[in-house]
Amino acid sequence: MNGPHPSLPLLAGCIVLLAALTATSIWLKWRLADGQPHPLIDSVNQRIRGWWGMTLGLGLALLAGGTGVTLLFALLSFAALREFLTIAPTRRGDHSALIMAFFVVLPFQYLLVALDMRDFQAVFIPAYAFLFLPFFSALKSDPRDFTARTGTIQWGLMITVYCVSHIPALLSLPIAGFEGRNVFLIAFLVLVVQGGELFHHLCSRVCGGHLLAPQISPHLTREGFFAGTACATLLGITLSWMTPFSLWHAALASLAVSTLGTLGGLVMSAMKRDRGVKDWGANASSTGMLDRIESLCFAAPVFFHLIRHWYAAGN
Repeated sequence: MNGPHPSLPLLAGCIVLLAALTATSIWLKWRLADGQPHPLIDSVNQRIRGWWGMTLGLGLALLAGGTGVTLLFALLSFAALREFLTIAPTRRGDHSALIMAFFVVLPFQYLLVALDMRDFQAVFIPAYAFLFLPFFSALKSDPRDFTARTGTIQWGLMITVYCVSHIPALLSLPIAGFEGRNVFLIAFLVLVVQGGELFHHLCSRVCGGHLLAPQISPHLTREGFFAGTACATLLGITLSWMTPFSLWHAALASLAVSTLGTLGGLVMSAMKRDRGVKDWGANASSTGMLDRIESLCFAAPVFFHLIRHWYAAGN
């Protein structure tokens, strides 16, 4: 291929944007908080640090091509599934099912992505894995909390493997007139979902109002949610140039993924509160991998199928 890799200008732009956000957050930290802890600024800074890691990791994977992207997200799924199941209610009788989940189901799902077998990819985990994995736990003859344990493994696979695998699958969607630029679909998804999450957070802090789910999120408000969704939709319209979308489709896709991303994060927060932990990486020294990608988990499959329906119909 002649010319620079299509992801290079995008990667450079993201790095410049993150550098500007980092500089601004440092300035605000010292200007408004005199370098002392500040809930809003510290929360934004934590998100920016997470974005640096995601941007650099994804950038290197994109430079390695489709195989590199698929491998990256397979590793992310492995780490996220491990975090999910570390704080989940499983027992010794589930060891065989867990081994199958990590070392058979997960790699096979990403093999389907790599081979562009999208029809089988769509049903492998929710149909075949859901049906057969409980057999391995049942054969251990340990019925205690069996329903909860089985559901935990199935839900973990659904969120951290099935949903996440739709992100690298975007690279293989055949879109007329958009060949070689599918990488921008991943960028659009990440920017709108992560941006929407930040907008919901900031708007809730600034606008105040009625808490959306007070027992789960002490900061997300209804007013902030609607204002943040509007901001994320405008962001998506602004970024429509990097996609095959019309402005109308960009608005609909942004509305959908930003809403799903934040509500998905709310679902994951409910799970963490149920298990009595603040972060999925509760056993690590920093925020867990799943904390960084949980909003993408809920948005990715819907985004994938919207594009497939609108622009790759019949494929």
